Amino acid sequence: MGASGLDYFVAYQPDLNEALRALRDKVLAEGDYWWAVPGKPASAYDNRPRSFAELFADEGVQTDGTHSILDVDHVLADGEDPDYGTVQPVTDDEALQYAGTKTLTREHVAAIDDLVTRRWFGRCAILHDASGTPNEIYFWGYSGD
Repeated sequence: MGASGLDYFVAYQPDLNEALRALRDKVLAEGDYWWAVPGKPASAYDNRPRSFAELFADEGVQTDGTHSILDVDHVLADGEDPDYGTVQPVTDDEALQYAGTKTLTREHVAAIDDLVTRRWFGRCAILHDASGTPNEIYFWGYSGD
């Protein structure tokens, strides 16, 4: 089937893991992921999994993933090595190198999109409004097989 790109914009909050948790809860509740039939969202099925335990007990999900943010489970802390199922925040140095600024906005998203270089891994960036105030968090990456 191949990997799927994923990208989400959520309201800013200082706790990136809490923002990720809330996003994952929303995606699970809405059925905005692949489950039974590739290319058809889980929301099309009344019998879709309603909990993370139920979803990830499914053998197909374990091997192929959900092709959604559900396939990553936490944001890395400073100094923690990127690994399968994690989200790495964009560093100030990366923002400066790829976008020419440390204060990223939605207009910089295309400049940082290539920072994800592997499957089952994500990135996140705090995006600012025109006055430089944190406004959104952008989560993106690739998941699924």
